[in-house]
Amino acid sequence: MEEKNVFIIGSNGIPAKYGGFETFVENLTAKKINSKIKYHVACMGKDNNEFEYNNSRCFNINVPNIGPAKAEYYDLVALEKTIKYIKKNKIKNATVYILGTGVGLFIWFYKIRLKKLNAKLYVNPDGCEWKRDKWNFILKKFFKVCEKKMAKHADLLICDSINIEKYIKDEYKKYNPNTTFIAYGSNIEETGENNEELEKWYKEKQIKIGEYYLIVGRFVPENNYETMLKEFMKSKTKKDLVIITNVEKNKFYEKLRMETGFEKDERIKFVGTVYNTQLLTKIRQNAYGYLHGHEVGGTNPSLLEALSTTKLNILLNVSFNKEVAQDGGIYWSKEENNLTNILDKIENLTQDEIKQYETKAKERIKKEYSWEKIVKKYEELFCKIK
Repeated sequence: MEEKNVFIIGSNGIPAKYGGFETFVENLTAKKINSKIKYHVACMGKDNNEFEYNNSRCFNINVPNIGPAKAEYYDLVALEKTIKYIKKNKIKNATVYILGTGVGLFIWFYKIRLKKLNAKLYVNPDGCEWKRDKWNFILKKFFKVCEKKMAKHADLLICDSINIEKYIKDEYKKYNPNTTFIAYGSNIEETGENNEELEKWYKEKQIKIGEYYLIVGRFVPENNYETMLKEFMKSKTKKDLVIITNVEKNKFYEKLRMETGFEKDERIKFVGTVYNTQLLTKIRQNAYGYLHGHEVGGTNPSLLEALSTTKLNILLNVSFNKEVAQDGGIYWSKEENNLTNILDKIENLTQDEIKQYETKAKERIKKEYSWEKIVKKYEELFCKIK
């Protein structure tokens, strides 16, 4: 079999520090089985150098700090560099895989050029970026148009959720989009005993093992922080609510503080971010339960990580979350007092009942979402390209 060159654009690059797309690229390259696949990964850097990592060719792009357009500029430069590299090295049957839809407005122009080079354009549409509450009306319109253009021009849309694939097929039926489903991945990790670093973290944050509920996720309205805070505050639990997020004292934080008064509840603890993956895994494992309020998107990475580590997963009842967790989760709605009542009830679960939920959650990960399985599916897909 001839070498398959796959160019990956749209992540911040590898080695991964944080973020879903970055973690995906890290695992895709690190767990590669087929030696005939050569990955070329665009990386956001402080120079324009190239380097090898995970047996992949990584090329840095030094992006000026131009505000909100930075991500789109980065992807467009990466596309230009990719096309030049394909031409210069006379690469046949290349695949360009774009993660996200931010450059959709310009994709027709690149599609024409890629077609001339006999290169395929694959796109991961992510999870309905235009629905996110953090964007204003104009940006929501922009992202919706980008998504539409990607659906129209991509040779293949790789959806990480069955529900996202269904949405793409229904919403853009007139383009008859070519789609496939390959989920995001996760692994069940055993991290051993609690260590000094973990004990120090608990001491600093005044948190006790097994005596807290956990939230991990971006600090944005569509992750339903307001509902979770209000409902938790009404619950009778004596456990803490530990929130690991990139919180800043911004407008959203102030709005939540004004509307919920969470700072008066000593159980609620915003503890900042944790980028040490082993430390975060142990914090997840030691939680009594994980609260998940994500409403927008496909297969959410933080949900998969929770299912593979945390004993009890209490999830917002939306199609994306149910698709992933199935009977490995406990589901809540945004109806008033619903989550409060659930929190009060699960305080009385027996150890056996908790173990049943944990087992079902981990079985879901092992059966459908292991990185080994996901990487194998991608490699089979890339090797089918003619």
